[in-house]
Amino acid sequence: MSSSSQASLLDVESRPGRPPVLRVESPGDAASWAAGQRDALRSLVAERGAVLVRGLGLREADQVGAVFQQLAGGPLMSEREAFAAREPYRDGVYSSTTWPPNQPMCMHHELSYALTFPGMMMFACLTAPGSGGVTGVSDASAVLEALPAAMVERFEREGWLLTRSYNDEIGASWAEAFGTADRGAVEEYCRANAIDFTWQDDGGLRTRQRRSAVVRHPVTGARCWFNQIAFLNEWTLAPEVREYLIDVYGEDGLPFNTRYGNGDPVGEDVVQTLNEVYEAHTAREPWQPGDLMIVDNIRTAHSREPYEGPREILVGLADPVPLSGCSPTVEVRTR
Repeated sequence: MSSSSQASLLDVESRPGRPPVLRVESPGDAASWAAGQRDALRSLVAERGAVLVRGLGLREADQVGAVFQQLAGGPLMSEREAFAAREPYRDGVYSSTTWPPNQPMCMHHELSYALTFPGMMMFACLTAPGSGGVTGVSDASAVLEALPAAMVERFEREGWLLTRSYNDEIGASWAEAFGTADRGAVEEYCRANAIDFTWQDDGGLRTRQRRSAVVRHPVTGARCWFNQIAFLNEWTLAPEVREYLIDVYGEDGLPFNTRYGNGDPVGEDVVQTLNEVYEAHTAREPWQPGDLMIVDNIRTAHSREPYEGPREILVGLADPVPLSGCSPTVEVRTR
C-alpha cells in the first residue's frame, strides 16, 4: 500500500457522540479499493472499535458482497441461532434483521449467545430511511466500567441465561434459526453447543443456554460487556407488546427472554440501568446511501433505532471467534 493510501485512512473525522467517519472520493471499483485498503481499515477498526466509510457508492448486493469478501479476507460466516429472520442475498450476505420499524433494537453484540460468534460485522446501506433507522455503536469496555459494580460482579460470577420458545408466528422458527427442518440435526447442534432443549407437544421447541456476560477481547485482552441481556429481555419490549406476548404465550413461553445465570429473573430496574448506560455511550451517524460500516463485534455493541420509510441495510459476518478464546467467566460444557 502506498504511503498516500495509508495517509488517506488517517484522515478520519472524530466528533463527540458520533462514530469515526472516513470519507473517500470516487474510488472506482469499490471491491478493488477495499482489497487495497483492507489491512489499514482493519487496523483502524481495531483502534477505534468501528468506522463508517462514506463515499464508496455501494448500490447493489453483488457489489456489497464483493466488498465484504475483500474486507473479510476469507469466507463470510453463515448465521445460526438467529432470533429473527434475515433474507439471504448471496453467500454470507444478509438483510438486516426483520424487526418492526417502529420498535428499537437496543444495544447488543451479534450472536453473543453462541459458542462461536463473528469478530467483525459489516453493514452496507443501499437505501436510507426517510427518518431514523440509525445503527448506533457503543464501546463495550466503557459500558462495563460505567455499570454498577455489584451488577457486574453477579453477572460475571453467574453468567446470563437465554431462554427461547420457537414458534411459527414470532421471530425465527426453529427451522430458520438452525438452518434445517431435521429434528435430529437440531438436537445434535444443541448438544454440541451447550444448549438444553425440549420439544413441545405442538411441535415447538424451547431452549436454554448459559453464557458469560463479560469476556476478554482475544487480541487486546480488554474486558468487555458482551451479551444480549438487555436486548432479548422482556422488559426491553414495548409494554403493549410484552403484555400481548405474555397473554398469548405465557410467562414461560415468550419467544425469548434473559435471566441471571442461576435462573433468577432479571428485573425491570436492571434492564433500565443497562439501557441507560448504553444510551450514555452511544455514538450515532445517520445512514446515507452507499455507506459502509465496519464494527469490531466484541469491543463494540450496536443497535437499530426506529425509522420511517424504506430501509435496506445489508449485513456480513466475518472472523469467527470461539467463546473459549475470550476467557469466559462461566464454564460451558457440551455433550
